[in-house]
Amino acid sequence: MSHYNHSNPSTFILKGIPGLETSHFWIAFPFCIMYCIALLGNLTILLVIKSEPSLHLPMYYFLCMLAGIDLVLTTATVPKILSIFWFQSHRICFHCCVVQMFFIHGFSAVESGVLLAMAFDRYVAISKPLHYTNMLTNSVIAKIGLAAVVRGIGLMTPLTCLVSSLHYCGSNIISHSYCEHMAVVKLACGDTTPNNIYGITAATFVVGSDSIFITVSYILILRAVMNLSSKEARLKSFGTCGSHVCVILVFFIPGLFSFYTQRWGQHIPTYLHILLADLYLLVPPMLNPIIYGMKTKQIWEHVPRLFCQKRFETGS
Repeated sequence: MSHYNHSNPSTFILKGIPGLETSHFWIAFPFCIMYCIALLGNLTILLVIKSEPSLHLPMYYFLCMLAGIDLVLTTATVPKILSIFWFQSHRICFHCCVVQMFFIHGFSAVESGVLLAMAFDRYVAISKPLHYTNMLTNSVIAKIGLAAVVRGIGLMTPLTCLVSSLHYCGSNIISHSYCEHMAVVKLACGDTTPNNIYGITAATFVVGSDSIFITVSYILILRAVMNLSSKEARLKSFGTCGSHVCVILVFFIPGLFSFYTQRWGQHIPTYLHILLADLYLLVPPMLNPIIYGMKTKQIWEHVPRLFCQKRFETGS
């Protein structure tokens, strides 16, 4: 076990998934496949929406934001996880660890804000269809996206600053596959109460407020849908909202489980908690483009056209 006697260690050692070290090599294969699917899916979403003028609408701009955030989250963590599993590259410098933590928690908060914005977008589209594009102009969308970024980054910047200010004088081994906030804080000496309180408060504020507003949005959406005269219109509205609800559940449920078990899940096996925490950063980014691609006709209709066009241009 490594020890040190100064405030900031030069490196941390990421254990990967404690208890499953002998299986790391094989676990890396499904992780790599999911990462490749996430990259391909989200890049495809971005390219399809960029290349098709008919998709230059508020809903798809928000979907581009979601795809971009998912690319950041996966790329900030998965390459390092794979290097641990395949090449035993367990070391990570202190500042790299803090930066990784910032990207994970900061952009998770930003994604929560974007999901809230998408719920508001669906409410406006269904309840005020004639004013939809007039209300959600490019300028308004940009401001909503900027607000989500500022709130997420603003809330999580103090979190990483608090971690940087802690004194570390014991083991530098992090029992995790990446630099999760509480996993790092547990290595600190002295009083970590401010870190614990701020971490719980920030996470509860983001998830709690966004969950409440998303729930209110969908209550209003449901009321608006039930008032539609056409059965076909109601089914179309439910189909459009269904993909967003699936994405919300995939994002919030594993995230909350991972966050709170890190603090109070002493009876849950460590390997199970770490494995689920790893999958939380992989599964939603992998499933989001699949869910939207399958459930949104306007997107999957244009995917073959995009690849045929690229192939034709390459052949020319």
